[in-house]
Amino acid sequence: MTTPKTYHVKSYGCQMNVYDGERMGELMAAQGLVAAEADQADLVVLNTCHIRERATEKVYSEIGRLKLREAGKPMIAVAGCVAQAEGEEIARRAKVDVVVGPQAYHNLPDLVAKAAAGQLGLDTDMPLASKFGRLPARRKVGPSAFLTVQEGCDKFCTYCVVPYTRGAEVSRPFAAIVEEAKALVDAGAREITLLGQNVNAWTDDDGRGLHDLIIALDRIDGLARIRYTTSHPNDMAEGLIEAHAHVAKLMPFLHLPVQAGSDRILKAMNRSHTRDSYLRTLERVRAARPDIALSGDFIVAFPGETEAEFAETLQLVDAVGYAQCFSFKYSPRPGTPAAELVDQYVPDAVADERLQRLQAALGRHSQAFNQASVGRRCSILIERVGRRPGQMIGKSPWLQSVHLETEAKIGDLIDVELVSAGPNSLGGRELISVSG
Repeated sequence: MTTPKTYHVKSYGCQMNVYDGERMGELMAAQGLVAAEADQADLVVLNTCHIRERATEKVYSEIGRLKLREAGKPMIAVAGCVAQAEGEEIARRAKVDVVVGPQAYHNLPDLVAKAAAGQLGLDTDMPLASKFGRLPARRKVGPSAFLTVQEGCDKFCTYCVVPYTRGAEVSRPFAAIVEEAKALVDAGAREITLLGQNVNAWTDDDGRGLHDLIIALDRIDGLARIRYTTSHPNDMAEGLIEAHAHVAKLMPFLHLPVQAGSDRILKAMNRSHTRDSYLRTLERVRAARPDIALSGDFIVAFPGETEAEFAETLQLVDAVGYAQCFSFKYSPRPGTPAAELVDQYVPDAVADERLQRLQAALGRHSQAFNQASVGRRCSILIERVGRRPGQMIGKSPWLQSVHLETEAKIGDLIDVELVSAGPNSLGGRELISVSG
């Protein structure tokens, strides 16, 4: 196999995978490779997700499609959590050229060179040494950029593979994060989203927590907005909650997964919080920032879930009034404790029906939040061009997509009035001139 000259990275799943995919692209560019579309690239990197069975199936389907490509078979690299979970098995089953786990992708150039020499490029180690020091400097980025600050998980929820594919919780050093944040701003970012499997578990040897990191980033000239995701309810420290009240750049949006509304199901999931403790945390957050938009994750039809327990989830949804949410049917992942509860699996027809009811309830609350936003005046960050001539699309402080007619450019912050609301976006009217 010849050494590739062009590359394409396709990322599945979470925002951390998006960040990892960007970094792998930068690694390839630093080796002199040129970005190309998937149907033309010499090297295709599939940066995978293993959270749900369907995500894994998509990877194998994409591998099969790439092998049928008329423009010539590319070198195929499987990265991310599927690579970590399946290791050499995916190379044997799918006959790919490179398999690299999420803690080893800094070695991707060496693995590609090995594959070009006719050998399998395989690395699924989870080294203690940080991979981040081996990555190239950040280059040009969009107006909104991701920044990984924490990886791994120590919570061991019974349905989740993350502790096995991403390893134990590890926090990046404070100074390294601030340095990368400054580099992102220099490269064009106006908004930075801090990422971690349990991002609010970030800490360092000096006892600093995520709120200290946010306060440090607040001081960076040119950075206008700060967000963070994904958080665990048990790690919502008082300092972090207070940051929502006092740090102007910290946006009024919190993604705080609960997963279920039944205490028995939460215990079976090993979530280590209760329905009541979760709601009390949200009360503290809303007291600090009354206009905050709340988001969450839900799993329906966890093994053994009864109709009454599912009803408790619907009641929780109504009690909170989420602005946005992600919801899924339970998907058994090999090697997790919940996957062993085969005799308690909820029938697919019941699971499908519950998911439809849950999503309908979540949709009503999302629509209500958007409708209640009409008449608000706020700033939006222009992120992309709209479909109609003169139309641009940006994000509100509450992470809503807003479309409007404007002469503003991508990366500009402009003041608008929100004038209309749909199920997935809002319409805006520009109030003042561009302040980019």
